[in-house]
Amino acid sequence: MDYIYCVRSVRDGEFTAEPGANYFLKVTSSVKNHKPSHQINKDTWIKAVLADARHGPQDDAPVGDIVVYIHGVNTPMKTMLERQRLLRKGLEKFGFEGSVISFDWPSDDRALNYLEDRSDAKMTALRLVDEGIASFAAMQPPDCRINLHLVAQSMGSYVVREAFDDADDRPGVAAHSWSVSQVMLLSGDISASSMAEGASKSSSLYRHCVRLTNYFNPFDDVLSLSNVKRVGVSPRVGRVGLPGNRPDKAVNLNCGNYINAKRGNFAGVANAAHTWYFYDDVVMEDMAHTIRGDTDRHEIPTRLQGSAGNLVLWPAGVPVG
Repeated sequence: MDYIYCVRSVRDGEFTAEPGANYFLKVTSSVKNHKPSHQINKDTWIKAVLADARHGPQDDAPVGDIVVYIHGVNTPMKTMLERQRLLRKGLEKFGFEGSVISFDWPSDDRALNYLEDRSDAKMTALRLVDEGIASFAAMQPPDCRINLHLVAQSMGSYVVREAFDDADDRPGVAAHSWSVSQVMLLSGDISASSMAEGASKSSSLYRHCVRLTNYFNPFDDVLSLSNVKRVGVSPRVGRVGLPGNRPDKAVNLNCGNYINAKRGNFAGVANAAHTWYFYDDVVMEDMAHTIRGDTDRHEIPTRLQGSAGNLVLWPAGVPVG
């Protein structure tokens, strides 16, 4: 089964690209596109996800992992579901045994809808925390050790940052204890300057996570300042990385040399420089290590030490150059 938390509106029995109510969906593996008819009760949905997340010895208390995938801009629902499944399959290949679910915010599938999608992303972001993360925290028993992790791609990174920032401004949400373990940004479409230590926009995100890993590609043409579809906004973390004055819990992972060397592997992937992460085993192995959290950031075997305090994505045992 695939589990999806969707916040799109409904028209004629189908989801639209506009914000709507909360839908908690349970989808069989044969389904290619989720629909409102897949809705189940919220409490039933959360309990099912928690049960799916459990793995390993359960003697002392429930143990497990939930990965929440937050898609980016210009992502059709069919593509979102495909990538959710690619993410689960890729992580499982390297030992992940938990649950992979999605937060489906109302992105359109037209590149020129960038500004409207950004507005919809901000409008629905808080629900990722108050109806999603906080709800999981509330339904877990005190001795539960099921960790929650976020994988946000492109504008999904903006959704996460805004969700955490808004949550701390709402007394009803801020009063409850909630946090996530690992946050992983892929081709993050948020400004690099906003992710500096002490920046007001990102302080809540850093405060409510154990570690944040930023996977970035300097050759990501979708995030280029010259891309007119993005109306020339400031440099993005998915292209230039996190700033040098970032918190110690933030990890910068430069993927540029690796993707350049492997570019031929992604010839059939749309916007490959921006979306290739879902199709690559080295990224999935690195993320699996990150989720487990039992290896120091500098010792994960898919990484090398780079310059300016950055780490570099590179397969273990493969010479550089």
